Amino acid sequence: MQTPISPSLDTSRPQLIVSVYGLDTFGNDVIRGYGVCHLPVVNGQSSEEMIMFVPESSSTLQKLTSWLTGKRPEYVDARLLARGDGREVTRVRSQGCVWIQFNVVFKDFHHYGFENDNNS
Repeated sequence: MQTPISPSLDTSRPQLIVSVYGLDTFGNDVIRGYGVCHLPVVNGQSSEEMIMFVPESSSTLQKLTSWLTGKRPEYVDARLLARGDGREVTRVRSQGCVWIQFNVVFKDFHHYGFENDNNS
């Protein structure tokens, strides 16, 4: 499985977007799940549960067509997930969850005007 990871800074708090791809029964590379979570903004260790989901076809005919052609629904730009605009009209299905562990260290951020609880 391939797991490209792309941080997004489209909102006031950084987010991590994960796209997981795998092969289907016909050998086509298809999306297995998308997930979004906020990145921690303080020093230290933390863990986050990321709920994974995939987009669904909006009709039975589209489901059949996508299964026959091997072209499953997927987002053209995964950064849409971080913004949230238009997500309410997207039909999705849950695909489980992923646990992510973060180890965050900030160094010299106070030089750029950022303040943190403990300057390490």
